[in-house]
Amino acid sequence: MARRAQDIYTEWRGGTCRVKWWSGDYYDDGRKRFESKGGFTDEEEAFQHGQDKLYELRHGTGISNRDGATLMTDWIDDWFASTDHTYTTRKGYKSIINRHIRPYFAGKTVSEIDVITYRAFRKHIHRKLPSPASAANVMTVLGMILDDAVPRLIKVSPVERKRTRGRYVKKQQRERKRDMDIASIDRLASNAEIVFGYTGYVMIWTMAMTGMRPGELFGLRREYCYPNWPASDPRPDPDEEERYEEDLLRYGKGEGLMPAIRVQQQVQQEEGNAVAEVPPKYYSYRTLVVPPFLADMLEKLLDSHDNEWVFPAVGGGNLKAAPFSKSYWFPITQGAEARMRGYGAKVRVRPAIEAVPEWAGKRMYLIRHGHKAWLDEDGHARFAVESRMGHEVPGVEGTYSSVTVAMERAIMRALQARWDAFRGGGLSG
Repeated sequence: MARRAQDIYTEWRGGTCRVKWWSGDYYDDGRKRFESKGGFTDEEEAFQHGQDKLYELRHGTGISNRDGATLMTDWIDDWFASTDHTYTTRKGYKSIINRHIRPYFAGKTVSEIDVITYRAFRKHIHRKLPSPASAANVMTVLGMILDDAVPRLIKVSPVERKRTRGRYVKKQQRERKRDMDIASIDRLASNAEIVFGYTGYVMIWTMAMTGMRPGELFGLRREYCYPNWPASDPRPDPDEEERYEEDLLRYGKGEGLMPAIRVQQQVQQEEGNAVAEVPPKYYSYRTLVVPPFLADMLEKLLDSHDNEWVFPAVGGGNLKAAPFSKSYWFPITQGAEARMRGYGAKVRVRPAIEAVPEWAGKRMYLIRHGHKAWLDEDGHARFAVESRMGHEVPGVEGTYSSVTVAMERAIMRALQARWDAFRGGGLSG
């Protein structure tokens, strides 16, 4: 005998009982859409199952049969379409999804991805990819995909945030770094000058003496660079008028003023060969004082060209749009044979470039790390160092501290002293 209540009822078919409950949705004609489950031999058990489903739906923890049957591949498409990332990030996610995640989970529903399935994939991907970092990137993307499926498609994400079972696995070893030798920076700068002229020479020294991120260097416009800034500041934000006026009293070219660069943006590559100007990472807008020797270099560099970018590519465009690693960084660090450049009357021989062995195979970003180490070695205030690097300082220290003129002058003097000692033959590290 069938049981019936509001939004739920049972019915017997062929010796088994089926329960149907309202899913909370309606058909286009206004009728209620019901979901069902059959195979019960006990009517009371079937009815209780229906009541449990209604309870879950009313409390926002229920998953409809239709959502529960969503294929993983379909959910991946929906998830990827909803993301809002830069072109480079989206390109990386798409590659990971199409090469690793989509093929492995083809034919499976999202609800079938439990902890055991998740672990099996993790084991598979660590065997397939020799680099722990690459495998970790894949697991990160899968984790986001599964986390965002809660609570619509699955009740709980199977992603394990902390390893508590199985063999002990040592944490991934940090990238090995050497002390940054100022002599090696000089060799990099000299090689960069061979590759793309005085621009390259000054760019390497600017990164070593400011710790700017590569995207910030590539995106540095002449209006934000010494000796033009801060007088040339476009002043785009009306709410920053007080800072603009204070900058004029603190930075610039002249007696009592400190030469400085303003980090106001970075550049990122977009689809095709386009370049987008976006805020610096973590919105880390900041002012970087520079030592006098670098100020002289920057002034000379800006006098030598009228490009909008302080550090333009060989063809005049932005370095981010160029194959920087292949055409610039690799020959700078790994060396290159002499070769002809240009055509016709403009042809010239680019001399051979001698490798800098300690930088071969290393990222340009490590120059930024080396700058941080130099600041720490010189004993500068922690807040001044972290602010210069574009890092947020948490807690009370971050709330109450500020970068003073005295702190900035101390940084300028220490960096200039490091340069003077090197040029005078008294410093090699």
